[in-house]
Amino acid sequence: MSATQTFLAMLTHGHSFARIVFYQLCVWAGWIVLTPLVIRLVERFPPRRWRNIFVHAGVAASMAITHVAYWIAMTILIQPYDDMTIREFGPNFPSATVARMPLEIVIYLAAMAIGHTRTLERSLSQARLHALELQIQPHFLFNTLNAISSLVRARQNSEAVEVIAGLSDLLRYTLDHAGEQRVPLEQETAMVQRYLGIQRVRFPDRLDVHIDVADDARRAAVPTLILQPLAENAIRHGIARAASAGRVEVRAFRRDGTLEIEMFNTGSLANGNRRGIGLTNTVERLRQLYGNAHHFELRERDGGVVAAISIPWSVVA
Repeated sequence: MSATQTFLAMLTHGHSFARIVFYQLCVWAGWIVLTPLVIRLVERFPPRRWRNIFVHAGVAASMAITHVAYWIAMTILIQPYDDMTIREFGPNFPSATVARMPLEIVIYLAAMAIGHTRTLERSLSQARLHALELQIQPHFLFNTLNAISSLVRARQNSEAVEVIAGLSDLLRYTLDHAGEQRVPLEQETAMVQRYLGIQRVRFPDRLDVHIDVADDARRAAVPTLILQPLAENAIRHGIARAASAGRVEVRAFRRDGTLEIEMFNTGSLANGNRRGIGLTNTVERLRQLYGNAHHFELRERDGGVVAAISIPWSVVA
């Protein structure tokens, strides 16, 4: 746009349009380099305090002066305006700085606005994820406390103590990872194994558990508490509704650039609503974290139900 405007304003001067376009690309490439630095600076020094505002004011002035100097250097080097092009740096630098400073400051403010918007979007996304996580935890806690209450009423005191110990471990896990959105898969599987151990106390003769995680998938990054809602759903709609013995199986493996997680339980999709709070929040958290790059599916297979998750492959640093 700037090149076109300049060329049309000097249409009778016979300048090369291609040279002017090349010149403008080189000039504005300076801000292409500087803009990511401004965005990182906004993330490091949010403009919510006077001290940070002074930091940005100083950096804006420095970047503006630097870009004006670069601008003049490109003008001398490329000479887009033939005989009308300036030939010397020193005599033209002060007047060019005064003339171009307002535009340079406006560009810096625009880059700041982009950085601030990115920061707000990230904060909002983290807040949404944390809210979803907080919804899952009380749901899980109340269900476990109900299980303990049932054991106490049945005078199964040793089993109740075992469940309380397991609950303590699970609560410690949630507190230790509060605010963390991703953890290694091996930690998640250990947590869900503890949870299923609690459920085995409730169903001693009816629950068989098998967990199979490929060795190269143990360090894979997964959302915190992503498996527990799936396990709770498997128990509630599969094992608890059947009079006969049942099983829960967890598999995880790497497939090209994705991590595949499958949780199988005996039962049927017809056994009530399988999209309660836990699964609804699981799907929403996956959407918040991975957008369209994830896949979640509930399907029947081999006399049971499989909850399948596919997420982009990454590892915890």
